[in-house]
Amino acid sequence: MNTKIALPIALLAAACAAPAEMKTPPPDRQNIRIVLNSEVEWTHLNPKRGDLAPKAGTLWGDRNGTEPTGFLLKPPPNFESPPHIHNISYRGVVIQGVLHNDDPDAADLWMPAGSFWTQPKGHVHITAAQGTDAIAYIEIEEGPYLVLPKEEAFDSEERPVNVDHTNLVWLNASDIVWIQQAGVQVAVLWGNTEDGRLNGSFIKLPAGFDGTITSEGPSFRGVVIKGELNHQAKSGRVLEPGSLFSSKGTAAHRIASSRHGETVIYVRTDGKYTVASE
Repeated sequence: MNTKIALPIALLAAACAAPAEMKTPPPDRQNIRIVLNSEVEWTHLNPKRGDLAPKAGTLWGDRNGTEPTGFLLKPPPNFESPPHIHNISYRGVVIQGVLHNDDPDAADLWMPAGSFWTQPKGHVHITAAQGTDAIAYIEIEEGPYLVLPKEEAFDSEERPVNVDHTNLVWLNASDIVWIQQAGVQVAVLWGNTEDGRLNGSFIKLPAGFDGTITSEGPSFRGVVIKGELNHQAKSGRVLEPGSLFSSKGTAAHRIASSRHGETVIYVRTDGKYTVASE
């Protein structure tokens, strides 16, 4: 089923609701982890298919274990998988190139960089990529991540979502209390934005932004999707698309975007965060 949707109104309403008061503890600038895309170790996603399968590079967690995990997916040139299922559901964000993920009989729906999709467990689908440079970020809430034959399909009662980057609904400083700087925008993708609940969103920083993302929840993970980002924890180092910065507990991420173009970050967190200039 090909679906291009706008974001749920309920999520946007929750995102826009102002809290009574936000008391932020002093941020811990040391509790921050960085993984550059150049540091990722690539392995075969499906070892049984070897080089015919996409490669995967773990950013956090362990896709072969039982915990939540985020990893990069790099398909072979002009890749098209056979129809298959997964034992668990996942979310995906296109970082580079164009990808297609849908029912085997669906018409092609090529998703460019900045697009978002979900794949329910048990549903038969194919994944394809055009060209030689496609890369995506994949996220699961439990493992292990397995590729299984279509004959083992089952209905998980979840439904897939494909959101082209042109269908995102962006909120700015006049719409949402998280943003304290003109020019910064947020698009809520999934989950519940109440404090303590998991959710995912995009942050779009304008060219030349210099400021801080302050996170307050137990966990915060940001993956650069577009553009470049300088982070205080890697002074003088550039986080290119596919790089991760993360923290546990209250933390202040001192960042600066490139002066040559906007930067888009995918954020997964279970607490509140704010974006403000220095």
